[in-house]
Amino acid sequence: MAEENTPFVTMEPQQTLPTRKTNWPELLGKKAEDAEKKIKEEMPRAKVHVVPHDSFVTMDFVSTRVRLFVDSSQNVVKAPKIG
Repeated sequence: MAEENTPFVTMEPQQTLPTRKTNWPELLGKKAEDAEKKIKEEMPRAKVHVVPHDSFVTMDFVSTRVRLFVDSSQNVVKAPKIG
């Protein structure tokens, strides 16, 4: 019986690039001012737009824009995300 000559292949661990945060569900219920501060800490180039939750907004995607949908008390009512 012949031995198999299987080459031993070693693979280096795959390096992953750090991923950028794209949403902030932990900010639900927070005041808009506090939410904006937190987003700016994590994404300094973000352009944060505070928008009443029942407003019409454009559907275009802007990689530096984060909308904060707020109620009449300025509490975040929808998880903020990039777009």
